[in-house]
Amino acid sequence: MKPKKAFNKPIAIMVAALLIFASGLQVATAAKNAPVRMIPENFSVLAKDVSPAVVHIRVEKTVQGGAAGRHHFGNQPFQGDDRFKDFFDEFFGGRNPREFHQRNPHDFKQKGLGTGFIIDQDGYIVTNNHVVKDADQITVVFNDEREFDAEIVGRDPHTDLALIKIDANKDLPTVRLGSSDKLQVGEWVAAIGSPFGLEQTVTAGIVSAKGRVIGSGPYDDFIQTDASINPGNSGGPLINMNGEVVGINTAIIAGGQGIGFAIPIDLATGVIKQLKADGEVTRGWLGITIQDLKGDLAEYYGVKDKTGVLVASVIPGDPADEAGIKAHDIILEVNGEKVKTSRNLTAKSAKLAVGDKASVTVLRDGKEKTLSVKVGKRPLTLAATDAPQHKKETEYGFQVADLTPEMARRFNMEENKGVVVVGVNANSKADKAGIQKGDLILEVNRQDVESVSEFKKLIQDDEGANGIDLLIKRIQAGYVVIHLV
Repeated sequence: MKPKKAFNKPIAIMVAALLIFASGLQVATAAKNAPVRMIPENFSVLAKDVSPAVVHIRVEKTVQGGAAGRHHFGNQPFQGDDRFKDFFDEFFGGRNPREFHQRNPHDFKQKGLGTGFIIDQDGYIVTNNHVVKDADQITVVFNDEREFDAEIVGRDPHTDLALIKIDANKDLPTVRLGSSDKLQVGEWVAAIGSPFGLEQTVTAGIVSAKGRVIGSGPYDDFIQTDASINPGNSGGPLINMNGEVVGINTAIIAGGQGIGFAIPIDLATGVIKQLKADGEVTRGWLGITIQDLKGDLAEYYGVKDKTGVLVASVIPGDPADEAGIKAHDIILEVNGEKVKTSRNLTAKSAKLAVGDKASVTVLRDGKEKTLSVKVGKRPLTLAATDAPQHKKETEYGFQVADLTPEMARRFNMEENKGVVVVGVNANSKADKAGIQKGDLILEVNRQDVESVSEFKKLIQDDEGANGIDLLIKRIQAGYVVIHLV
């Protein structure tokens, strides 16, 4: 029997080399096309780079009324929905907070904790609104144990964002802001904060989902992550593998495991910019009620791809009405950008500059029509009582908003001018004088008031030793004169 001929070694080596080369090409191509970095290189480097600009926030507030018991610090960003809890809901673990009796024997001081991060050398710090809302005292603690008192620059309850400021030297560490739009599901992220008061805690996970709507407000667009976040992480940064802030940790689901939510930094950037410049956020307003084209609605109105938003009603006298938009119109585009859902339209409207002209394309009776709308200012109704607290309004301790046609109809007000009190600070001069939320201010020292800007000017012009007289119309009480000193 003849022995088998040996396989040609040079050919075998050549085949093996070709296989290895092909495999290498596949790996290189995959690496080139890989959209995200799947394996983190070194969390220690990220933590060392970002942590100095992350601060621990201690807050103290006065809680009025009620006997001592279990109380929650901070605003519940998910009003009426027990599935969601803000980060301070269980901070005291069922234990009664220490009481400090005030003039009212039922008043007491309550403490809470949160996190923030420094965005520039001037000492501006971003955190959550529910961390600092109604705080009497805010203390910022660095990781080197330095402490500074902080003041609120502005708050935006709609997005649960706040901007505070400390007076410190110019050598402050700062974070770098990234892009949440470029963030992809499955990408690694890290959260830095002070869970349960444990300062400078770093946890890691991935982006579980984007664009989450969790019922916290009209601008829901959360990043969902499984990076471990707990009470006290509120306001802390969510960072990508480049050490850039891509989100602001804000919410958790009660009883949930590995489910946390962060505000996208791209959404927050515009809000922060306005808070820094004006102490408040101004959003565009069209003056319509809308709904998605679901089920048979799209077919009924002749919309083939089921995109667009149905105008359910138009508020008389508001921008959309004046531009000619009608109920049952289908809004297809705003400034050339397609509108897919009602939430999408709300977000686009909010980004429009007040006073600018917006091009709105609608479908009416099967035909497209483009209308020019002069963007108005989104009104602050009494349902949104979290008016920004900042010193640019008044030192008397109350906040006002313009009287809109919608607000006047809702509260059966016949007047078409004046400003509405939307918030009164506890124990403030306004509170002691008897000003109430819902009061309609018609005059300041016998001078008519037609807008917030006019009201502020009259207040500033007439502040003095003799105080200020306000003519107020109060629901179910008629006209009232209140003297402020």
